[in-house]
Amino acid sequence: MSYVIAQPCVDVKDKACIDECPVDCIYEGDRSLYIHPSECVDCGACDPVCPVEAIYYSDDVPDEWVDYVRANAEFFEDPVRDHPVVTAEPLRVA
Repeated sequence: MSYVIAQPCVDVKDKACIDECPVDCIYEGDRSLYIHPSECVDCGACDPVCPVEAIYYSDDVPDEWVDYVRANAEFFEDPVRDHPVVTAEPLRVA
């Protein structure tokens, strides 16, 4: 089990959770953030800093958002998504 980001994060993507995650298991999608289920160490550091209360332990996701458990896992089925979000400015080549 791991933590899951649910519907309240859609189109918000505050990213405070990324700064708190000690293992860099939170990734950015087009409309939401996602927690990699096999990288999450269940520390819960992300949960209290989420300003929209979108983060739940997978067993505790409210019934109306239970599909987000599957959506988080499916997000990582794409082999391109194997690197955490980079928040620093990219290097510019002269």
